[in-house]
Amino acid sequence: QVLLVESGGGLVQPGGSLRLSCAASGSIFSRFAMGWYRQISGEQRELVAAITTDNITNYADPVKGRFTISRDNFRSTLYLQMNNLKPEDTAVYYCNAVRYSSGNFYRADFGSWGQGTRVTVAS
Repeated sequence: QVLLVESGGGLVQPGGSLRLSCAASGSIFSRFAMGWYRQISGEQRELVAAITTDNITNYADPVKGRFTISRDNFRSTLYLQMNNLKPEDTAVYYCNAVRYSSGNFYRADFGSWGQGTRVTVAS
């Protein structure tokens, strides 16, 4: 079982930045494509950024150009740099596995989710 611990969320003003981290337990992190998901209150969890094991990345249109996903396989840690934050980015952010096939990313998971980290963008 992979344990995922997200951190780095908080309250930030519009236009501000945050860097999220996701620490994964176990030694399998480096073998999986990973992604950041977010869940806005009352809505389904959506995949917003993803990265393969060899650092191919992809972003959902609402965050493209503002968010950057990266990974440190040595530390089994996933990151999400979020710049120029907007109120509509307010959500709980989670990390988990993704599936990468034929150039496309798909939702996946390790069978469980972490507690997430809350991001609130407000003035």
